[in-house]
Amino acid sequence: MVKGLFAASCLLSLVSWYTTQQGMALYLSVWFSLLASLGVQTALVLVAWLIGFTKSRRGLLIAVYAVTAMVSVAFSYVSLYTWFSARERPAAAQRKLYDTLNDATGATQALVNAALGESRKHVLALEEMTVAEKSHGYISRSQDADPYLDKVRGAVGREARTYDGAYRDGPGTGLRYTAFDRYTKLAKESSARLEAAERSLTAFRGALKPLDSTESQLRAFRQVYDAIPWSDVEEATHAARFDRPAVPAYADFVDHSASGQEDLLLAFEELFTAPTGRHAFSFALAAFIDVIVFLLAFASGPHFSGSAGQRWVSASAAIDSVDTQVFTSGFLRKLTPGARGIASVEARILTPGEQQLCLLLAARKLAIADENADGVIYRIDHAAHEELLESLSTQRFPLRAAASRATM
Repeated sequence: MVKGLFAASCLLSLVSWYTTQQGMALYLSVWFSLLASLGVQTALVLVAWLIGFTKSRRGLLIAVYAVTAMVSVAFSYVSLYTWFSARERPAAAQRKLYDTLNDATGATQALVNAALGESRKHVLALEEMTVAEKSHGYISRSQDADPYLDKVRGAVGREARTYDGAYRDGPGTGLRYTAFDRYTKLAKESSARLEAAERSLTAFRGALKPLDSTESQLRAFRQVYDAIPWSDVEEATHAARFDRPAVPAYADFVDHSASGQEDLLLAFEELFTAPTGRHAFSFALAAFIDVIVFLLAFASGPHFSGSAGQRWVSASAAIDSVDTQVFTSGFLRKLTPGARGIASVEARILTPGEQQLCLLLAARKLAIADENADGVIYRIDHAAHEELLESLSTQRFPLRAAASRATM
Protein backbone atom coordinates (compact mmCIF):
# COMPACT_ATOMS: atom_id res chain seq x y z
CA MET A 1 0.00 0.00 0.00
CA VAL A 2 2.82 2.38 0.80
CA LYS A 3 4.44 1.69 -2.54
CA GLY A 4 1.09 2.28 -4.22
CA LEU A 5 0.74 5.66 -2.47
CA PHE A 6 4.26 6.54 -3.51
CA ALA A 7 3.51 5.63 -7.16
CA ALA A 8 0.25 7.62 -7.05
CA SER A 9 2.06 10.70 -5.75
CA CYS A 10 4.61 10.39 -8.54
CA LEU A 11 1.90 10.09 -11.20
CA LEU A 12 -0.05 13.07 -9.89
CA SER A 13 3.21 15.01 -9.65
CA LEU A 14 3.70 14.43 -13.37
CA VAL A 15 0.21 15.78 -14.04
CA SER A 16 0.84 18.82 -11.85
CA TRP A 17 4.22 19.38 -13.49
CA TYR A 18 2.68 19.27 -16.97
CA THR A 19 -0.10 21.74 -16.13
CA THR A 20 2.37 24.05 -14.38
CA GLN A 21 4.73 23.90 -17.36
CA GLN A 22 1.91 24.65 -19.80
CA GLY A 23 0.83 27.62 -17.71
CA MET A 24 4.37 29.00 -17.48
CA ALA A 25 4.84 28.47 -21.22
CA LEU A 26 2.17 31.12 -21.81
CA TYR A 27 4.48 33.72 -20.30
CA LEU A 28 8.02 32.30 -20.46
CA SER A 29 10.02 30.63 -23.18
CA VAL A 30 9.76 26.86 -23.56
CA TRP A 31 13.10 26.08 -21.89
CA PHE A 32 12.56 28.51 -19.02
CA SER A 33 9.09 27.13 -18.34
CA LEU A 34 10.36 23.54 -18.53
CA LEU A 35 13.17 24.09 -16.03
CA ALA A 36 11.14 26.31 -13.72
CA SER A 37 8.17 23.94 -13.58
CA LEU A 38 10.48 20.96 -13.01
CA GLY A 39 12.11 22.77 -10.10
CA VAL A 40 8.78 23.81 -8.61
CA GLN A 41 7.29 20.31 -8.81
CA THR A 42 10.42 18.62 -7.47
CA ALA A 43 10.44 21.02 -4.53
CA LEU A 44 6.76 20.30 -3.87
CA VAL A 45 7.21 16.54 -3.64
CA LEU A 46 10.48 16.59 -1.69
CA VAL A 47 9.26 19.18 0.80
CA ALA A 48 6.06 17.16 1.33
CA TRP A 49 8.17 14.08 2.05
CA LEU A 50 10.40 16.06 4.43
CA ILE A 51 7.38 17.39 6.32
CA GLY A 52 6.21 13.80 6.75
CA PHE A 53 9.28 12.46 8.55
CA THR A 54 11.17 15.56 9.77
CA LYS A 55 10.19 17.12 13.05
CA SER A 56 12.76 19.92 13.05
CA ARG A 57 12.10 23.15 11.13
CA ARG A 58 8.65 22.03 10.10
CA GLY A 59 7.40 25.62 10.11
CA LEU A 60 10.01 26.63 7.56
CA LEU A 61 9.25 23.60 5.42
CA ILE A 62 5.51 24.34 5.51
CA ALA A 63 6.18 27.95 4.51
CA VAL A 64 8.35 26.79 1.60
CA TYR A 65 5.66 24.34 0.51
CA ALA A 66 2.93 27.01 0.74
CA VAL A 67 4.84 29.47 -1.45
CA THR A 68 5.80 26.77 -3.95
CA ALA A 69 2.24 25.42 -4.03
CA MET A 70 0.89 28.92 -4.73
CA VAL A 71 3.12 29.18 -7.80
CA SER A 72 2.19 25.69 -8.96
CA VAL A 73 -1.55 26.16 -8.41
CA ALA A 74 -1.56 29.58 -10.11
CA PHE A 75 0.10 28.38 -13.30
CA SER A 76 -1.79 25.08 -13.28
CA TYR A 77 -5.04 27.04 -13.02
CA VAL A 78 -4.04 29.21 -15.99
CA SER A 79 -3.17 26.13 -18.02
CA LEU A 80 -6.41 24.30 -17.20
CA TYR A 81 -8.58 27.39 -17.69
CA THR A 82 -6.94 28.16 -21.03
CA TRP A 83 -7.43 24.55 -22.09
CA PHE A 84 -11.11 24.64 -21.14
CA SER A 85 -11.76 28.14 -22.49
CA ALA A 86 -10.07 27.37 -25.81
CA ARG A 87 -12.97 25.00 -26.44
CA GLU A 88 -15.80 26.81 -24.70
CA ARG A 89 -14.97 30.53 -24.83
CA PRO A 90 -15.33 30.90 -28.64
CA ALA A 91 -18.79 29.30 -28.58
CA ALA A 92 -19.87 31.38 -25.57
CA ALA A 93 -18.60 34.62 -27.13
CA GLN A 94 -20.21 33.80 -30.48
CA ARG A 95 -23.58 32.97 -28.92
CA LYS A 96 -23.48 36.15 -26.86
CA LEU A 97 -22.62 38.21 -29.94
CA TYR A 98 -25.42 36.46 -31.85
CA ASP A 99 -27.96 37.61 -29.25
CA THR A 100 -26.52 41.13 -29.22
CA LEU A 101 -26.59 41.40 -33.01
CA ASN A 102 -30.16 40.11 -33.08
CA ASP A 103 -31.18 42.84 -30.65
CA ALA A 104 -29.28 45.52 -32.59
CA THR A 105 -30.72 44.31 -35.91
CA GLY A 106 -34.23 44.30 -34.47
CA ALA A 107 -33.86 47.86 -33.18
CA THR A 108 -32.42 48.99 -36.51
CA GLN A 109 -35.22 47.30 -38.44
CA ALA A 110 -37.78 49.06 -36.26
CA LEU A 111 -36.26 52.44 -37.16
CA VAL A 112 -36.00 51.61 -40.85
CA ASN A 113 -39.54 50.23 -41.02
CA ALA A 114 -40.91 53.33 -39.29
CA ALA A 115 -39.01 55.54 -41.74
CA LEU A 116 -40.15 53.42 -44.69
CA GLY A 117 -43.78 53.73 -43.66
CA GLU A 118 -43.48 57.50 -43.42
CA SER A 119 -41.61 57.64 -46.72
CA ARG A 120 -44.37 55.78 -48.52
CA LYS A 121 -46.90 58.23 -47.11
CA HIS A 122 -44.76 61.09 -48.39
CA VAL A 123 -44.60 59.58 -51.86
CA LEU A 124 -48.39 59.24 -52.04
CA ALA A 125 -48.91 62.73 -50.68
CA LEU A 126 -46.43 64.27 -53.14
CA GLU A 127 -48.04 62.45 -56.06
CA GLU A 128 -51.39 63.87 -55.04
CA MET A 129 -49.85 67.36 -54.65
CA THR A 130 -48.31 67.12 -58.11
CA VAL A 131 -51.67 66.24 -59.66
CA ALA A 132 -53.44 68.92 -57.61
CA GLU A 133 -50.87 71.54 -58.60
CA LYS A 134 -51.41 70.73 -62.25
CA SER A 135 -55.19 70.75 -61.91
CA HIS A 136 -55.82 73.54 -59.43
CA GLY A 137 -52.52 75.25 -58.54
CA TYR A 138 -51.76 77.25 -55.38
CA ILE A 139 -50.60 74.07 -53.53
CA SER A 140 -47.30 75.65 -52.43
CA ARG A 141 -49.13 78.48 -50.66
CA SER A 142 -50.80 76.26 -48.10
CA GLN A 143 -49.26 74.66 -45.01
CA ASP A 144 -49.12 70.96 -44.08
CA ALA A 145 -49.35 69.16 -40.74
CA ASP A 146 -46.58 66.78 -41.79
CA PRO A 147 -43.19 68.48 -41.23
CA TYR A 148 -41.63 66.89 -44.31
CA LEU A 149 -44.51 67.83 -46.65
CA ASP A 150 -44.69 71.32 -45.15
CA LYS A 151 -40.98 71.68 -45.84
CA VAL A 152 -41.54 70.65 -49.50
CA ARG A 153 -44.41 73.12 -49.95
CA GLY A 154 -42.25 75.90 -48.57
CA ALA A 155 -39.29 74.93 -50.75
CA VAL A 156 -41.44 74.94 -53.89
CA GLY A 157 -42.89 78.34 -53.00
CA ARG A 158 -39.48 79.89 -52.37
CA GLU A 159 -38.14 78.42 -55.60
CA ALA A 160 -41.05 79.97 -57.57
CA ARG A 161 -40.54 83.39 -56.00
CA THR A 162 -36.95 83.51 -57.20
CA TYR A 163 -38.23 83.98 -60.73
CA ASP A 164 -39.79 87.37 -59.88
CA GLY A 165 -43.24 86.53 -61.04
CA ALA A 166 -42.23 85.24 -64.45
CA TYR A 167 -44.36 82.19 -63.77
CA ARG A 168 -47.87 82.83 -62.60
CA ASP A 169 -49.43 80.82 -59.82
CA GLY A 170 -52.28 78.63 -60.98
CA PRO A 171 -53.21 75.40 -62.73
CA GLY A 172 -51.04 73.89 -65.45
CA THR A 173 -47.66 72.36 -65.93
CA GLY A 174 -45.63 75.27 -64.74
CA LEU A 175 -42.66 75.68 -62.46
CA ARG A 176 -44.48 74.62 -59.32
CA TYR A 177 -45.80 71.47 -60.95
CA THR A 178 -42.27 70.60 -62.12
CA ALA A 179 -40.87 71.17 -58.60
CA PHE A 180 -43.51 68.95 -56.98
CA ASP A 181 -42.82 66.26 -59.55
CA ARG A 182 -39.08 66.44 -58.78
CA TYR A 183 -39.65 66.12 -55.04
CA THR A 184 -41.91 63.15 -55.72
CA LYS A 185 -39.11 61.42 -57.60
CA LEU A 186 -36.67 62.18 -54.77
CA ALA A 187 -39.10 60.76 -52.23
CA LYS A 188 -39.46 57.60 -54.33
CA GLU A 189 -35.67 57.20 -54.46
CA SER A 190 -35.46 57.65 -50.70
CA SER A 191 -38.21 55.09 -50.22
CA ALA A 192 -36.37 52.68 -52.53
CA ARG A 193 -33.18 53.05 -50.49
CA LEU A 194 -35.07 52.36 -47.29
CA GLU A 195 -36.70 49.29 -48.84
CA ALA A 196 -33.27 47.99 -49.91
CA ALA A 197 -31.93 48.58 -46.37
CA GLU A 198 -34.91 46.74 -44.88
CA ARG A 199 -34.34 43.79 -47.21
CA SER A 200 -30.63 43.71 -46.32
CA LEU A 201 -31.44 43.65 -42.61
CA THR A 202 -33.96 40.85 -43.08
CA ALA A 203 -31.49 38.82 -45.15
CA PHE A 204 -28.71 39.37 -42.60
CA ARG A 205 -30.93 38.30 -39.74
CA GLY A 206 -31.94 35.16 -41.58
CA ALA A 207 -28.36 34.23 -42.47
CA LEU A 208 -26.94 34.95 -38.99
CA LYS A 209 -25.80 31.81 -37.16
CA PRO A 210 -24.83 31.59 -33.46
CA LEU A 211 -21.65 29.58 -34.10
CA ASP A 212 -20.22 31.84 -36.80
CA SER A 213 -16.94 33.45 -35.78
CA THR A 214 -17.03 36.80 -34.06
CA GLU A 215 -15.16 38.44 -36.90
CA SER A 216 -17.51 37.18 -39.63
CA GLN A 217 -20.63 38.13 -37.67
CA LEU A 218 -19.39 41.64 -36.97
CA ARG A 219 -18.14 42.15 -40.54
CA ALA A 220 -21.50 41.11 -42.03
CA PHE A 221 -23.42 43.34 -39.60
CA ARG A 222 -21.14 46.28 -40.27
CA GLN A 223 -21.67 46.00 -44.02
CA VAL A 224 -25.44 46.07 -43.63
CA TYR A 225 -25.36 48.74 -40.94
CA ASP A 226 -23.13 51.13 -42.89
CA ALA A 227 -25.33 50.79 -46.00
CA ILE A 228 -28.42 52.09 -44.18
CA PRO A 229 -29.38 55.61 -45.45
CA TRP A 230 -29.51 57.20 -42.02
CA SER A 231 -30.16 60.66 -43.48
CA ASP A 232 -33.31 59.30 -45.16
CA VAL A 233 -34.37 57.68 -41.87
CA GLU A 234 -33.87 60.97 -40.06
CA GLU A 235 -35.76 62.95 -42.69
CA ALA A 236 -38.65 60.51 -42.97
CA THR A 237 -39.19 60.18 -39.23
CA HIS A 238 -38.98 63.98 -38.69
CA ALA A 239 -36.35 63.43 -35.98
CA ALA A 240 -33.67 66.07 -35.69
CA ARG A 241 -31.61 63.63 -33.65
CA PHE A 242 -32.17 60.03 -32.69
CA ASP A 243 -30.07 57.29 -31.08
CA ARG A 244 -28.79 54.79 -33.55
CA PRO A 245 -28.38 51.20 -32.33
CA ALA A 246 -24.76 50.78 -31.24
CA VAL A 247 -22.46 48.51 -33.21
CA PRO A 248 -21.03 45.83 -30.84
CA ALA A 249 -17.33 46.28 -30.11
CA TYR A 250 -15.06 43.41 -31.03
CA ALA A 251 -13.18 43.70 -27.72
CA ASP A 252 -16.36 42.75 -25.83
CA PHE A 253 -16.77 39.50 -27.78
CA VAL A 254 -13.23 38.23 -28.30
CA ASP A 255 -13.37 34.51 -29.10
CA HIS A 256 -9.63 33.92 -29.57
CA SER A 257 -6.72 35.50 -27.72
CA ALA A 258 -3.80 36.97 -29.61
CA SER A 259 -1.03 35.49 -27.46
CA GLY A 260 -0.32 33.27 -24.48
CA GLN A 261 0.33 36.29 -22.27
CA GLU A 262 -3.16 37.56 -23.05
CA ASP A 263 -4.56 34.16 -22.01
CA LEU A 264 -2.67 34.40 -18.71
CA LEU A 265 -3.93 37.92 -17.98
CA LEU A 266 -7.50 37.07 -18.98
CA ALA A 267 -7.52 34.00 -16.73
CA PHE A 268 -6.60 35.99 -13.60
CA GLU A 269 -8.64 39.08 -14.52
CA GLU A 270 -11.84 37.08 -15.03
CA LEU A 271 -11.17 34.99 -11.90
CA PHE A 272 -11.19 38.09 -9.67
CA THR A 273 -13.73 40.26 -11.56
CA ALA A 274 -16.32 37.95 -13.11
CA PRO A 275 -15.73 34.34 -12.01
CA THR A 276 -17.85 31.63 -13.58
CA GLY A 277 -18.18 27.91 -13.04
CA ARG A 278 -15.35 27.32 -15.49
CA HIS A 279 -12.98 29.51 -13.45
CA ALA A 280 -13.96 27.83 -10.17
CA PHE A 281 -13.62 24.33 -11.62
CA SER A 282 -10.19 25.08 -13.13
CA PHE A 283 -8.88 26.56 -9.88
CA ALA A 284 -10.34 23.76 -7.74
CA LEU A 285 -8.84 21.09 -10.00
CA ALA A 286 -5.42 22.76 -9.94
CA ALA A 287 -5.50 23.03 -6.13
CA PHE A 288 -6.88 19.49 -5.75
CA ILE A 289 -3.95 17.96 -7.64
CA ASP A 290 -1.34 19.66 -5.46
CA VAL A 291 -3.24 18.93 -2.24
CA ILE A 292 -3.48 15.24 -3.11
CA VAL A 293 0.22 15.20 -4.06
CA PHE A 294 1.05 16.67 -0.64
CA LEU A 295 -1.13 14.21 1.26
CA LEU A 296 0.20 11.17 -0.60
CA ALA A 297 3.82 12.26 -0.26
CA PHE A 298 3.26 13.18 3.39
CA ALA A 299 1.77 9.74 4.09
CA SER A 300 4.29 7.66 2.14
CA GLY A 301 7.44 9.68 2.77
CA PRO A 302 8.21 8.45 6.29
CA HIS A 303 8.23 4.84 5.10
CA PHE A 304 11.04 5.63 2.66
CA SER A 305 13.03 7.96 4.89
CA GLY A 306 16.48 7.16 6.19
CA SER A 307 18.54 3.99 5.97
CA ALA A 308 17.57 0.56 7.25
CA GLY A 309 19.77 1.10 10.33
CA GLN A 310 17.92 4.29 11.21
CA ARG A 311 14.59 2.51 11.00
CA TRP A 312 15.94 -0.29 13.26
CA VAL A 313 16.93 2.31 15.84
CA SER A 314 13.50 3.98 15.60
CA ALA A 315 11.73 0.66 16.11
CA SER A 316 13.98 -0.25 19.06
CA ALA A 317 13.38 3.18 20.61
CA ALA A 318 9.62 2.59 20.24
CA ILE A 319 9.98 -0.61 22.32
CA ASP A 320 11.51 1.44 25.15
CA SER A 321 8.96 4.26 24.60
CA VAL A 322 11.65 6.92 24.27
CA ASP A 323 12.76 9.33 21.60
CA THR A 324 15.11 7.95 18.96
CA GLN A 325 17.98 10.26 19.88
CA VAL A 326 17.48 9.68 23.59
CA PHE A 327 17.58 5.94 22.91
CA THR A 328 20.73 6.24 20.76
CA SER A 329 22.45 8.43 23.34
CA GLY A 330 21.70 5.98 26.14
CA PHE A 331 22.89 3.02 24.07
CA LEU A 332 26.16 4.74 23.10
CA ARG A 333 26.90 5.58 26.77
CA LYS A 334 26.90 1.86 27.52
CA LEU A 335 29.49 1.05 24.87
CA THR A 336 33.02 0.43 26.11
CA PRO A 337 36.23 -0.22 24.17
CA GLY A 338 37.06 -3.87 23.68
CA ALA A 339 39.82 -5.74 21.89
CA ARG A 340 41.37 -3.78 19.02
CA GLY A 341 39.21 -0.78 19.92
CA ILE A 342 35.94 -2.48 18.95
CA ALA A 343 32.92 -1.03 20.76
CA SER A 344 31.46 -3.60 23.13
CA VAL A 345 28.49 -3.78 25.48
CA GLU A 346 27.34 -6.35 28.00
CA ALA A 347 23.93 -7.87 27.31
CA ARG A 348 22.91 -7.77 30.98
CA ILE A 349 22.85 -3.96 31.09
CA LEU A 350 20.77 -3.52 27.90
CA THR A 351 17.15 -2.44 27.85
CA PRO A 352 14.62 -4.52 25.91
CA GLY A 353 14.82 -2.18 22.92
CA GLU A 354 18.63 -2.19 22.99
CA GLN A 355 18.65 -5.98 23.14
CA GLN A 356 16.45 -6.14 20.02
CA LEU A 357 18.79 -3.78 18.22
CA CYS A 358 21.87 -5.83 19.13
CA LEU A 359 20.14 -9.05 18.06
CA LEU A 360 19.28 -7.51 14.69
CA LEU A 361 22.82 -6.16 14.24
CA ALA A 362 24.20 -9.60 15.01
CA ALA A 363 21.81 -11.21 12.52
CA ARG A 364 22.93 -8.73 9.86
CA LYS A 365 26.59 -9.46 10.73
CA LEU A 366 27.05 -5.90 11.97
CA ALA A 367 27.78 -7.19 15.48
CA ILE A 368 29.29 -10.30 17.07
CA ALA A 369 27.93 -11.98 20.20
CA ASP A 370 30.65 -13.46 22.45
CA GLU A 371 30.11 -15.39 25.65
CA ASN A 372 32.37 -15.22 28.71
CA ALA A 373 32.10 -15.77 32.43
CA ASP A 374 30.10 -12.56 32.88
CA GLY A 375 27.59 -13.40 30.14
CA VAL A 376 27.06 -12.31 26.53
CA ILE A 377 29.01 -9.39 25.13
CA TYR A 378 28.04 -7.73 21.82
CA ARG A 379 30.89 -6.29 19.77
CA ILE A 380 29.52 -3.62 17.39
CA ASP A 381 30.90 -3.20 13.87
CA HIS A 382 32.78 0.06 13.16
CA ALA A 383 30.32 1.09 10.41
CA ALA A 384 27.26 0.55 12.61
CA HIS A 385 28.94 2.37 15.50
CA GLU A 386 29.82 5.28 13.23
CA GLU A 387 26.25 5.56 11.88
CA LEU A 388 24.81 5.58 15.40
CA LEU A 389 27.19 8.29 16.51
CA GLU A 390 26.57 10.46 13.42
CA SER A 391 22.80 10.33 14.02
CA LEU A 392 23.38 12.53 17.08
CA SER A 393 25.14 15.27 15.12
CA THR A 394 21.92 17.33 15.05
CA GLN A 395 20.42 17.38 18.52
CA ARG A 396 16.71 17.91 19.03
CA PHE A 397 14.78 19.17 22.02
CA PRO A 398 14.02 15.73 23.56
CA LEU A 399 17.72 14.93 23.73
CA ARG A 400 18.59 18.26 25.37
CA ALA A 401 15.73 17.84 27.79
CA ALA A 402 16.87 14.34 28.68
CA ALA A 403 20.38 15.59 29.27
CA SER A 404 19.18 18.41 31.52
CA ARG A 405 17.08 16.00 33.55
CA ALA A 406 20.08 13.71 33.99
CA THR A 407 22.15 16.52 35.49
CA MET A 408 19.48 17.68 37.91
